[in-house]
Amino acid sequence: MKKKLQIQVASDVVCPWCYIGKRRLEKALDLLKDEYDVQVQWLPFQLNPGLPPEGIPRADYRKAKFGSLERSKQMDARVATEGRAEGIEFAFDRMATQPNTIQAHRLIAVAEDQNAVVDALFRAHFEQGRNIGDPRVLAEIAAQCGVKGWPERAPDVSATEEEVRGMGISAVPTFIFDRRTGVSGAYPAETLAQAIRDAVTPAQAGAK
Repeated sequence: MKKKLQIQVASDVVCPWCYIGKRRLEKALDLLKDEYDVQVQWLPFQLNPGLPPEGIPRADYRKAKFGSLERSKQMDARVATEGRAEGIEFAFDRMATQPNTIQAHRLIAVAEDQNAVVDALFRAHFEQGRNIGDPRVLAEIAAQCGVKGWPERAPDVSATEEEVRGMGISAVPTFIFDRRTGVSGAYPAETLAQAIRDAVTPAQAGAK
């Protein structure tokens, strides 16, 4: 009989390592499919909560963050290489805006199928170069993923994000297992699968 397992993922949809981490989590769960019945919940974590609602030019943001556009391009190249190995084609050259993600997190929160929405947001931002802070883009993704109640029933996620930060989480992606323990970082699938086993087995054994 499979063991039930809840995994919560603190993530931001403008974090490239979170996109890579999502793909690696999917592979890890495939490795564990005969051991665990897994439910995944996505938690809000804004990397740039102070950005204006309309976002800012990505070139300005990256220059401020890394000191120069050349340094930014070097970082992007490394991420692109890692992403390609996971089937992700990062289109950094098409990304004109660094968006505010609060509305994207509200969309994730109201969705029944969070995984589909998270995937669509990642794809739109990183592979299509779309502005996922734009209400029109969010509405299109909501319709594409069959989200009901957007935007009128979408919750305020600020309290949830405060709880996430209150757990001591300061980097994403962070994977939390059964609300007990977790790991931060976009680890390879095999490493993540073993981390899940190591974290969950002692806890479940102790609960018997």
